Amino acid sequence: MARTLIAFLRAVCSAHSMIVLVFVFLPAVASGAVLDTGPWEQAHATFYGGSDASGTMGGACGYGNLYTEGYGTNTAALSTVLFNNGVSCGACFELQCYGSKWCLSSYKTVTITATNFCPPNLAEPSDNGGWCNVPRPHFDMAMPAFLQMGQYVGGIIPVNYRRVPCIKSGGIRFTINGNPWFDLVLVTNVAGAGDVTAVSIRGGTGAWIQMTRNWGQNWQSGANLVGKTLSFIVTTSDGRHVVSTNAAPSNWKFGQTFEGSQFSV
Repeated sequence: MARTLIAFLRAVCSAHSMIVLVFVFLPAVASGAVLDTGPWEQAHATFYGGSDASGTMGGACGYGNLYTEGYGTNTAALSTVLFNNGVSCGACFELQCYGSKWCLSSYKTVTITATNFCPPNLAEPSDNGGWCNVPRPHFDMAMPAFLQMGQYVGGIIPVNYRRVPCIKSGGIRFTINGNPWFDLVLVTNVAGAGDVTAVSIRGGTGAWIQMTRNWGQNWQSGANLVGKTLSFIVTTSDGRHVVSTNAAPSNWKFGQTFEGSQFSV
């Protein structure tokens, strides 16, 4: 009898330990692996926006003031083949100047976040002014970022580039705009892959609603969620997703920004 009881207790303790371990080590991000650093590829880089990068504010990703949104001046506008109709907004790239007398150092690298679109200039040839014409991969960098690896007088420099995980401080931010019948949520400060490919929203304990991309990283739905807590699921291009439960309280107002969970890097 005693041996049977001891065996039973050992089985219970063992099962309990397994449950605790599974619960403790369950990741906050539900699926996928952390974005791997991509292979080096070749492109060119120019600069825009002036020495204080004031001319880079706003842009095709919808981030608005890049200082207050946490992106700073290490940013770039991407050519058509890299911008991918706005899907690449928020992605991070490591750039390295190479093979030019205008490089500050062949080993100096700069990591930038994609925040804008560099449109093609079909009036100019691709190798002389039409730097962002299809099919060229090109980075039009904020000037302070460009000057970390290239000389101003050079104007345009050859670069190696590769995708890298985005490192961010704090959680994903959700800025809620629109009206009671139209929710427009700007998603910013996304770590990991950085480029958001899907967003879902839930009011209170209701059903999850799949949002659609309005433009850049602005996502929309037609649900009236006023007076309800708001939760979000954010999915990035590497297939990972993270849930921010009750990121906004029930008394949220349009124009406010709330912080949720974050991807691990």
